[in-house]
Amino acid sequence: QVQLVESGGGSVQSGGSLRLSCAASGFTFKHKCRAWFRQALGKGGEEVAAIDSEGRIIYSDFVEGRFTISQDNAENTLYLQMNSLKPEDTGTYVCTAGRCPYGMDYRGKGTLVTISS
Repeated sequence: QVQLVESGGGSVQSGGSLRLSCAASGFTFKHKCRAWFRQALGKGGEEVAAIDSEGRIIYSDFVEGRFTISQDNAENTLYLQMNSLKPEDTGTYVCTAGRCPYGMDYRGKGTLVTISS
């Protein structure tokens, strides 16, 4: 059974850090597009960071060098290190993976991130 399970969310103050994890089972991230999305309450989802099948990484403009997406192939886990967090980073963070270019075949249920000012 294919599963993506996110963890690491929580509540921190502005300027703090969190490290999100996305553990995959039933498939591997290798040669797939994978990404972190987020959705704030009452707003549409937006891509935060992504890795394509060649390992190229892209970040959305609002990241501004604060976040780092990475992957542990041995553990089949995708990470998102988030530093200098702002209240506007609050939302549910979801990881996705799948066939390129969209990488949307699989998605987790998300982990909630709350940043207080």
